[in-house]
Amino acid sequence: MFNRFFGKFSHDLGIDLGTKNTLVYVQDKGIVINEPTVVAVNIRTDEILAIGEEARKMIGKTPAHIQAVKPLVDGVISDFEVTEKMLKYFIDKAHEGDFALAPRPRVIIGIPLDITEVEKKAVEDAAKSAGARKVFLIEESMASAIGARLPVTDPRATMVVDIGGGTTEIAVISLGGVVTYKSLRVAGNELDNCITQFIREEFNILIGEQVAESIKIRIGSAIPLREAMDMEVRGRDLINGLPRSIKINDSQVRETISRSLRQIIDNIKITLEATPPELVADIYEHGIVLTGGGALLRGFDKAIAQETKIPVRVADDPLICLVKGTGILLSDPELLAKVTAQSTDEM
Repeated sequence: MFNRFFGKFSHDLGIDLGTKNTLVYVQDKGIVINEPTVVAVNIRTDEILAIGEEARKMIGKTPAHIQAVKPLVDGVISDFEVTEKMLKYFIDKAHEGDFALAPRPRVIIGIPLDITEVEKKAVEDAAKSAGARKVFLIEESMASAIGARLPVTDPRATMVVDIGGGTTEIAVISLGGVVTYKSLRVAGNELDNCITQFIREEFNILIGEQVAESIKIRIGSAIPLREAMDMEVRGRDLINGLPRSIKINDSQVRETISRSLRQIIDNIKITLEATPPELVADIYEHGIVLTGGGALLRGFDKAIAQETKIPVRVADDPLICLVKGTGILLSDPELLAKVTAQSTDEM
């Protein structure tokens, strides 16, 4: 009864609970939160010191008693209590300036395709503990396809490759459901790790994860560029422990991340091989759509197209496709009922 009462003063939310970033969509308002999935914790007192962007700034710079924790690993919850507090913070922040004293919104959350029932229940329980009165779970690939305005309920195939921070989800969708899929633990974080390892082995320099990510964004590519690019990188010399700077170019970065990109392309091919021939014909005609932050890597769409002989395009605003999809579902109960993953409460 109290949930229903407080629910009248709450805004329903769509949440992209990502390994790297969490985005929150508020019904009738749009995307109001886009912050890193990081929480700074005082391990002596278990006190939460900062969440989101403020916590991200602390990564690699904290004293021994403070940890900047990433509560999600490969798209699933690794620290339940921290995730619950983080979700509560985001739910309250989304209601700032409103009259809701104790927000009790309905919440739609994206989940990976290969999530287990235990992991699914952890997401539901964390959201309910954070204040949600009802939780709807939707597969991330489905939400991304809806956010990219693809015809997911039509009797024709839609192929989506969602390249996030922790996972890459490859899915063929038809008639409101996923027909075939592959879920990989190879995505943005893995590319960053490859760059960090390369600089360590090649130059004996240790760099932080934020530096590795900036290298990937600024000069990373999947195919040779028309004009060569390079950038200066600063880190700690592993031999003498002093700061040192070097220059690396796009060719070195491309070679470093090529094996991980090859894994993604090979799994796209495997997914196509497992897809019924009628649906493959649709994909060949309408192409593959890339979503997620990894879709922005220069030339990756062209590299996939060359290997698969299928047209490939990057969705508009690929970084926010998933949360846009949850926003569309908030205002379309009929579609939500068709595509929602089965709740653990209903099993």
